[in-house]
Amino acid sequence: MLFDFWYRAIPTERVGRSELVKATLLEIPLVIGRDRRGRAFALRDTCPHRGMPLSYGRFDGEQVECCYHGWKFDAHTGQCQHIPSLTSDQKLKLDRIYAGSFACEEHDDYIWVFVPEPAQAGAGFTKAAEPPVPAPRVPTFSDKYKIAHLTSELPCSVDHGIIGLMDPAHGPFVHQAWWWRSRHSIHEKQKNFEPIPYGFRMSAHAPSSNSAPYRLLRLYADADSITTTIDFVLPNLRLETICAGKYWFSSLTTVTPITSNHCRIDVVAAWNIFRWVPFGPGLLKFVFAKFVEQDRQTMEKQSEGLKHDPHLMLIDDADRPAKWYFQLKQAYLESRRSGAEMKHPMPGPVTLKWRS
Repeated sequence: MLFDFWYRAIPTERVGRSELVKATLLEIPLVIGRDRRGRAFALRDTCPHRGMPLSYGRFDGEQVECCYHGWKFDAHTGQCQHIPSLTSDQKLKLDRIYAGSFACEEHDDYIWVFVPEPAQAGAGFTKAAEPPVPAPRVPTFSDKYKIAHLTSELPCSVDHGIIGLMDPAHGPFVHQAWWWRSRHSIHEKQKNFEPIPYGFRMSAHAPSSNSAPYRLLRLYADADSITTTIDFVLPNLRLETICAGKYWFSSLTTVTPITSNHCRIDVVAAWNIFRWVPFGPGLLKFVFAKFVEQDRQTMEKQSEGLKHDPHLMLIDDADRPAKWYFQLKQAYLESRRSGAEMKHPMPGPVTLKWRS
């Protein structure tokens, strides 16, 4: 699992004001809430006193109170504010006691949490450091647009979730529908890729000719050309942008590690195409949900085989993006270990071919 990155923690709709909600990221238990002014916060769901989950406690809109001994902590900084058992002559310095806190941002229908490298055992807690960069956002290209999101749990490790997300060859076998494509539409494809910081890009190209929605878009937009660009960026981001003249569609998909064998896929899409269509967000969400559910069912079946720890192989060219992902992870971890600049595994642009 990769630390020192932003991760989607929970959809905003699940957290009301003055509520405490449990969540888990990278096997770290979190309690997430929203203060009286509506600002989101995230604390480690563990009281530093005796380990009681803070999510069982009370929250008055500003401070979280542990249900075991009544210790109170500032919701945003995690700093201890009150210990009821202390007598007036006991001078314990409360300002040195912290419940673990995490930087939080909220946008595009999600609460994001920045997860730093875990402190060494016995190091204690301090106020969370400011993240070096803001949380990712769904790209938008006009003032007026629609937005929708969905989420689904996957019974597999984050690695299998991510390489499944970027796999270009499974489409005709997993994502079959009369309104999308059939198994018989498989044909040879050629795409250009290029390195970008912490990731790689499938360079701007014409959308797949064997997908019915793209053919409909070409008629609707009446544009000279339609292009799709797809980026993958560590730790888990897939950004897709489709441009057709003045019309556009973009999505930011993440695969978030919950535990070592459990992850979650979250998709947020924004668009100004077909904005006038009634129930447009609901229709798009239905389509995305079909795709994600097909992937989830596939991952569930795959997990049966992975239980036996089989030998696995990755082939060229269809599995080259998966190879880049693992190489990027390794390069990032080596950079963190050595303190040297991260060495990108891609020396330059490359062209890949496969059938799908």
